[in-house]
Amino acid sequence: MSFHEELKQWSRQVDDALNDYLPPADAYPATIHEAMRYSVFAGGKRLRPILVLAAAKAVGGSTDKVMPVACALELIHTYSLVHDDLPAMDNDDFRRGRPTSHKVYGEAMAILTGDALLTIAFELIARCGEQCPAEAVNRVTLEIAQAAGSRGLIGGQVVDLLSENKQIEAPVLEYIHRHKTGALFRAAVRAGAILGGATAVQLEALTTYAEQMGLAFQIKDDLLDIEGDETKIGKPVGSDVKNKKVTYPSLYGLEKAREMAAAAAREATEALKIFGAEAEFLRSMMHFIINRDH
Repeated sequence: MSFHEELKQWSRQVDDALNDYLPPADAYPATIHEAMRYSVFAGGKRLRPILVLAAAKAVGGSTDKVMPVACALELIHTYSLVHDDLPAMDNDDFRRGRPTSHKVYGEAMAILTGDALLTIAFELIARCGEQCPAEAVNRVTLEIAQAAGSRGLIGGQVVDLLSENKQIEAPVLEYIHRHKTGALFRAAVRAGAILGGATAVQLEALTTYAEQMGLAFQIKDDLLDIEGDETKIGKPVGSDVKNKKVTYPSLYGLEKAREMAAAAAREATEALKIFGAEAEFLRSMMHFIINRDH
């Protein structure tokens, strides 16, 4: 099976699981459940849940057993996008080619939608205790909570907001992206590895992979905001410029930013050298991320 075939297969499996885990759209109160499904099923590459599955596979674990955690990572990611799009944040009207949650359901419901998605994510993580060792589930719960909180995703968003309209230095930009974007990638890979029974050496290698992959992903995102095709990325290009945000291209220039993304991708791939064919999907994933057009 080719990488793209496996990617599509896992994406379908994640969608099927999300459909099962989320409350039905008509469950009372229907508005919130409809809004949750609207954002979750608005498209997206499902990279974070697929990374959970791929990391578990790389260390010989069961992808079925880690599926609840895989879906939890996608729900946390989606919640962050719903809140990120709000007028008080990035004030975006479109996400993945469709009107953003607050444009359809209003600001109050969009806030509650994000809250609900974050909450149900931890319900799903708890479900892994039915099939995975309790110690591993506790460890993963802690890591994901930290990755989503003020020492991770939220911390990165805070510094990002405080840095608007300011000239910031490279360490601040790196902090923003390693936390706002990279923290969930790192948590996804480590969660799959831990629940899959990774050794200490395997976990260290996969952590390096995740950190460098997350950096490459964010730099590529910054580049696409300048060079991307609006019809492919699903929202207007230039939103970072509109919001006066410092990005890798604005700080280093386009060519240097491309070089930095390529270097991070190489380091991520090099970290997988201790693995054989079982990590081939992760190698291909890095190539996919660095060469994507949306």
